Amino acid sequence: MAKLGKRTRAAREAFDGKENVSVEEAVSLVKSNATAKFDETVEIAMALGVDPRHADQMVRGTVTLPNGTGKSVRVAVFARGPKAEEATAAGADIVGAEDLMETVQGGTIEFDRCIATPDMMPIVGRLGKVLGPRNLMPNPKVGTVTMDVKEAVQAAKGGQVQFKAEKAGVVHAGVGKASFDEAKLVENVRAFVDAVQKAKPAGAKGTYMKKVSLTSTMGPGVTISVDSATGNA
Repeated sequence: MAKLGKRTRAAREAFDGKENVSVEEAVSLVKSNATAKFDETVEIAMALGVDPRHADQMVRGTVTLPNGTGKSVRVAVFARGPKAEEATAAGADIVGAEDLMETVQGGTIEFDRCIATPDMMPIVGRLGKVLGPRNLMPNPKVGTVTMDVKEAVQAAKGGQVQFKAEKAGVVHAGVGKASFDEAKLVENVRAFVDAVQKAKPAGAKGTYMKKVSLTSTMGPGVTISVDSATGNA
């Protein structure tokens, strides 16, 4: 515990007084203080001026990070026949129909992304209470209910990130690993912020992007200047 305390203190000292910094400085700080024994995930959190309880203020979408996430994504696909074969050929980890539904109902969820062909939604719909809270429910708005199973699987495997505003209007996601080059992390951060900016809902009033912060799995966080994050600095 003493070592952890020293590391935590050192990191907090490095971050002390650092607020509303540029994307580049935030990435440098977070990366240099990610000293855990594993490759920490670099995570972004954005506080938005929306109330997602109102349909016209929901923020939701996907973005393919230019340098990937550094994470191995396990993909499950609900499909039958040729579409099931297409999913397997595209690299899906789990493919099924009623059998997959029963597996999930039994409490086994061994995937990070769930895709379904439209004809499978009556089956998948029964899993709403299980998949919904985990943000795994297939949805046509983010391209996970589709007949183009190959593209959806390849996108999920290739660094596509889904985002959705939570109750307090916060959007968060992993944008890479601490082992990434700083320039690649900066590119990923900017791509994510740009996607959230473009997803601004019609019902959003006042300041849309209120606060942006960056952290690593075990490290402290640092706030980023909204102007720097949006490229207006």
